[in-house]
Amino acid sequence: MATRQTLFEFIGARYPEILALALDHMRITGLAVLLAIVLGVPVGIWITRNKKLARYVIGTANIFQTLSSLALFGLVIPFMGVGLKPAVFVLFLYALLPIIKNTYIGIESIDPAAIEAGRGMGMKNHEILFMIEIPLALPVIMGGIRISTVINIGTATIASLIGAGGLGDFIFKGISMYNNNYLLAGAIPTALLALGVDGLLGLLEYKITPKGLRLARS
Repeated sequence: MATRQTLFEFIGARYPEILALALDHMRITGLAVLLAIVLGVPVGIWITRNKKLARYVIGTANIFQTLSSLALFGLVIPFMGVGLKPAVFVLFLYALLPIIKNTYIGIESIDPAAIEAGRGMGMKNHEILFMIEIPLALPVIMGGIRISTVINIGTATIASLIGAGGLGDFIFKGISMYNNNYLLAGAIPTALLALGVDGLLGLLEYKITPKGLRLARS
């Protein structure tokens, strides 16, 4: 009579498969967040210069957050098919709002006196942006990136349903087979991945934040 595997035995026996799925998971999430940063940060900066459009842009990005991820996958499949491409696209839409909003809030919360001091030193607009506004807003912008990344790591499990791979493969296999070992072998690495990436991004945020700003916050 076959003995039931413990969770540790199960993970040990399938470690290479779990690692491969975790790498797929990171690839899906990483591509989506990277694309969201490339678009979201410039858009966040742009709406600080066009405040009348800010609520419309943020409101549009907010719509994607309110829609079910399954519904979004269903909407894009007829146009993009299944697999990696629609998964990255949907997660990209989910990642946009925190990045756009935090970029906007971060720059808007800067003390106007700092900007005026820059102008008084003869700085041009692009110099003020890259030498004053972005460095001072960086902790808030990084906060948005961290939120987007952690949310997307969790949401990426659903991408398994459209053939994109990732740790969701084990989770949904566990649900369909009523097998907790499969379910936990997908869920636990997903949670650890989210915590680990959040910690690394927090360390990166600390390293790239100007020293004077770090001292002011401490």
